[in-house]
Amino acid sequence: MISVIDFEHLRFDSNEIWSSFYYDFYCVAIKKGASGKFRYGQGDYDFDEGVMSFTKPGQIFSVTNPTDEPVSGYMMVFKSDLVRHYELGKLINNYGFFSYSTAEALHLSEKEDNVIMSLMHQMQAELKNNIDHYSQDLIVSYVDLLLNYARRFHNRQFLTRGSVNNDIVAKMEKLMDAYLKSDATLSGVPTVNFFAEKLNVSPNYLSDLLKNATGRNAQTHIQEAIVERAKELLSTTNLSIKEIAYDLGFEYPQSFSTMFKKNTQQTPLQFRAAFN
Repeated sequence: MISVIDFEHLRFDSNEIWSSFYYDFYCVAIKKGASGKFRYGQGDYDFDEGVMSFTKPGQIFSVTNPTDEPVSGYMMVFKSDLVRHYELGKLINNYGFFSYSTAEALHLSEKEDNVIMSLMHQMQAELKNNIDHYSQDLIVSYVDLLLNYARRFHNRQFLTRGSVNNDIVAKMEKLMDAYLKSDATLSGVPTVNFFAEKLNVSPNYLSDLLKNATGRNAQTHIQEAIVERAKELLSTTNLSIKEIAYDLGFEYPQSFSTMFKKNTQQTPLQFRAAFN
């Protein structure tokens, strides 16, 4: 149910298997050196700098132009069943970095790299021991510890890349404002996926970035922008609630009213009446 693989023992030679492959396990990899381009989703990514990446079961991958250049690092792979009956099994879907694209992988400092490599070595050593009643508990504890360090290091990366993240926040706010004031709302209420695609990041990464930068996730940002635009229309126009709802991309006015009240503790009509 789990393996820790040394990249130095792998060979990425020309083989049709790399053109498209699928796996049904979680993968945490820290890889240094080039061995072709790695395709995950719609993008091609290089590993030249050495990064830490996280992928979950059910993804499609490919490696193009594989080479025999030296590669180092480790890859930990494990099945969902390993952690299913542990607390980690309940929490693992909350780790957003398993849904990040590789382009948003974690860049480790030397100190952080040493921590992760040490844990990989310890897990590899434990897996070589004879199995006993404590083996799975210990291994799951190592996996849990490694993922908690990954959460800490991701948070550090959000903080140290503040200027880049602030730029993304500003771009998203500009995109939201343009969307809500254009005919694009005819396509529906703006979604996290829509803005993530425009900003060339994954939805989970965008949400985590905004949460770290502002304390609010992407969905909350979108709802707040919709509410502010609704307040503007309620206070400066004679449009009906139904017309405003449609202008903001809602198919049903009731959905708009429910969201507005949830965010303001007032119905749209109550807001308009109090404003006037």
